[in-house]
Amino acid sequence: MAGARIAVVGATGAVGQEMLKVLDERDFPVNKLICLADPREAGTKVTFKGEKVTVEGASPDKFAGIDIALFAVGGEISEILGPEAVSRGTVVIDNSSAFRLRDDVPLVVPEVNPGDIKNHQGIIANPNCSTIIMVVAINPIHKAAGLKRVVVSTYQAVSGAGKAGLEELEEQVRCYVDGRPLKRNVFQHQIAFNLIPHIDVWVDKGYSKEEMKLVWETRKIMHIDELAVSPTAVRVPVFRSHSESINLETHRKLTASEAGEVLRKAPGVIVVDNPQANEYPMPLFSANRDEVFVGRIREDISLDNGLNLWVVADQIRKGAATNAVQIAEVVVRDNLLQ
Repeated sequence: MAGARIAVVGATGAVGQEMLKVLDERDFPVNKLICLADPREAGTKVTFKGEKVTVEGASPDKFAGIDIALFAVGGEISEILGPEAVSRGTVVIDNSSAFRLRDDVPLVVPEVNPGDIKNHQGIIANPNCSTIIMVVAINPIHKAAGLKRVVVSTYQAVSGAGKAGLEELEEQVRCYVDGRPLKRNVFQHQIAFNLIPHIDVWVDKGYSKEEMKLVWETRKIMHIDELAVSPTAVRVPVFRSHSESINLETHRKLTASEAGEVLRKAPGVIVVDNPQANEYPMPLFSANRDEVFVGRIREDISLDNGLNLWVVADQIRKGAATNAVQIAEVVVRDNLLQ
């Protein structure tokens, strides 16, 4: 098709702003663009392709004639406006957790399961940022040797909590330097110069919901219902890009060298693995990039068929905005509109 009529819902937020940027950078075939947000933000200006676009208040009627809507809003809003958009013929690509585990909604990472997109019934779910980053890195290993078990610890940047998270870390650092009392509103504890092993609400057996997303979503995306996943999620005082320490047990032995070769050929992956020269993935160098960076590739010395990986990626880009735009690209390319 010559172009698609696109709506970005939540265009004033961090992920919505990034979606506009990614649509521009990837030269997505936009025939028409509308930017939607909370009606209280109507009239706000955002930028697309160097031009100012006036934000409109989000409402069901705004989706008439729209081909694809990229949702960068909370789950409650998605649950209301998503079906309204679908009823008007729009394909919804939703970044919230509202639809991810529904059987009738594909949960997609294009490097891993692009074939699931064709099964959509109007809504396609974007996975959680940490899950996206992890499956891009571990799916090539699964294809090569078969995954049996995954143990993952995430080190998640404050921008995962939105603009308010960024501002809280910056303000706390300023207060610390100035000798002023540190205030907190976003996180459970002071985040500056600290780590917090608590993201989202607690669910069963002492795990947080953020941790269980890595279990539930990974199984669905990779089509491995019985995959053993043991997660720990930690908030760290980093502005942007999530890091993950991943331990894998495979069915077939894969050496570190073989794993490195597999990952170098994998879509969306960049291997940075020369620790003797102090070269390995870090948030500082992955920010504002779309790739998933993998390094510290080594065999688990406690396990016959074990591997350790250190994985880093920009969770606002690949972990949210870019992944959604990549899904939209497949929808357009394969003519999967409603």
